[in-house]
Amino acid sequence: MNEVKKETKKIQATETMKSVMAASFKELDDAVKSKSKKIAWCTSVGPAELLRSMGFLVYFPENHGAMLGSSRMAADLIPAANAKGFSPDICSYLTSDIGSYLTGNTPLKKAYGMEMPKPDVLVFNTNQCRDVKDWFDWYGREFDKPSIGVFTHRNIGEIKNYELDDIAQQFKDLIPTLESIAGVKFDMDRFRETVKLSRQCSELWKSCLALSEKTPSPWNFFDHTIHMGPAVVLRGTKEAVDYYSLLKKELDERAAAGVSSIGNEKLRIYWDGMPVWGKLRTFSDLFQSLDTCVVASTYCNSWIFTQLDENDPFRSMARAYTELFIARDEEYKIKYMTDLHSRYKFNGIIFHDAKTCPNNSNNRYGMPERLQKHLGTPTLTINGDLNDLRLFSEQQSITNVEAFIEQLNEVA
Repeated sequence: MNEVKKETKKIQATETMKSVMAASFKELDDAVKSKSKKIAWCTSVGPAELLRSMGFLVYFPENHGAMLGSSRMAADLIPAANAKGFSPDICSYLTSDIGSYLTGNTPLKKAYGMEMPKPDVLVFNTNQCRDVKDWFDWYGREFDKPSIGVFTHRNIGEIKNYELDDIAQQFKDLIPTLESIAGVKFDMDRFRETVKLSRQCSELWKSCLALSEKTPSPWNFFDHTIHMGPAVVLRGTKEAVDYYSLLKKELDERAAAGVSSIGNEKLRIYWDGMPVWGKLRTFSDLFQSLDTCVVASTYCNSWIFTQLDENDPFRSMARAYTELFIARDEEYKIKYMTDLHSRYKFNGIIFHDAKTCPNNSNNRYGMPERLQKHLGTPTLTINGDLNDLRLFSEQQSITNVEAFIEQLNEVA
């Protein structure tokens, strides 16, 4: 790999983001120890607004999965889940998370001095994949707690009214069980306020991501993966809104001053699919050394829910959590990425084929070839995984990326 050539200006809001995230985990840990609040586990694109409005503290196992990947603990923990009958081919968030629980080995200890918080209820949404139901059901049996959820239509194009009616009603059907566990009655005003905060968070996150349309880009995909934390685990809270207001102010200043996130931006790349969590630094340094900025991604755009509307909370939540990229058909995905290409002006697209995440690997049915023909934009597929680094060849990936960037430089 080439040596990194330039110093880059760090994003100052990072320390605030770390403090905000730490405070949310401390609140969870304190609640476990004092038994002062009920805890709901929720999938990352599940009904967090409904849960928060009913007084639950919300914990996201997928966020824990990302922590296991970025700390490079996952590959050592996955075999414990395999021994319980979970296939090596299924989601490595799932297998590393369950392996973490079975072995009592979690990055939460080092980061926050806590264990995984035990749930009072587990609430899933299958808009991403079926694995989340099996994942939460296993813990439901383990803890003898209810595992309930919503079954979303998938591989859909234009979203129909009957689909929205179905999902909205499924959200409503969760309420009696949640009321019995929380010991409170559902409050529509509190729900509306939580939905409003969640939309405000999404609008700010969207505005922050959109600043990468600037040339040079004031931040990049690897920054996005760090700063998306509050958008995932704290949406529906004032803390998330306040944080993204702070971040956007700093990014606006960087953009106005022409600050480049990589020093010398010559090429721009779009990243499709999951991050390789354990190799974010490797890729970040690689692209910087190649004067190439990864300006946008499918993944980080997945937590934009501007469709949320406090005036129609159930139906708008149904729309927001059904319109997301992962649940849509190939025709929609092509149109979506065409729009991003017109905005971000990227020179090439990198598809990450994550071995254990077929639902978020969009290269498997000819999309790269169709996009390359449609946009005239070269594409590269790299093979790996979100968490299981045994499935990732670092040197092969570096060589392939370097050759790809060389190809782009020839036509730029």
